[in-house]
Amino acid sequence: MKSYDNVFVMDHPLIQHKLTFLRSVDTGTKEFRELVSEIATLMCYEATRDLPLMDVETVTPMQKTTTKVIAGRKLAFVPILRAGLGMVDGMLNLVPSAKVGHIGLYRDHDTLKPVEYYNKLPQDITERDVIVLDPMLATGGSAMDAITLVKRSHPKSIKFLCIIAAPEGLEVLTKTHPDVQIYCAAVDEKLNENGYILPGLGDAGDRIFGTL
Repeated sequence: MKSYDNVFVMDHPLIQHKLTFLRSVDTGTKEFRELVSEIATLMCYEATRDLPLMDVETVTPMQKTTTKVIAGRKLAFVPILRAGLGMVDGMLNLVPSAKVGHIGLYRDHDTLKPVEYYNKLPQDITERDVIVLDPMLATGGSAMDAITLVKRSHPKSIKFLCIIAAPEGLEVLTKTHPDVQIYCAAVDEKLNENGYILPGLGDAGDRIFGTL
């Protein structure tokens, strides 16, 4: 795998264990959906590791003490429709106060290029750190365009969170958005002639929503 300064591969044993079952052709829709959400929660834990803290005074049953809270940072999660929706609940499990935007893109099966059909972001997006969500980073086109759309609204920062990435997608995204940190659970071998990740897990959207 080529090394990138802004790409972080999460090799935590729990993530890798769940990823194995996520890949399996024998995993049904219900379990697949649950696994996507669980992996998103674990990845959110790592992707928010750099949130700044501040001291506050807390009264325990025993005495006053100084403890830590997040220092006023506001988060927004922006799933790329429709597969990204499968990651939202898992992220909100850890950060229930985050706002959620939506970007609708679909891939033209002839050109493999993303086509935008929906864009709705929180009104206070300029005050928030954004994490864009999509289970798969394949050609990189959808992620690249979604991040471009988010940047037009001038958030404080942007990260991209996916479960499986292809080398081709990483190459595209790191070149077009070198300022965006990318978090993934695995970098797979390559894309096939139809733009699907190998070995991958198939079409994440179809498997999440049972539309195979």
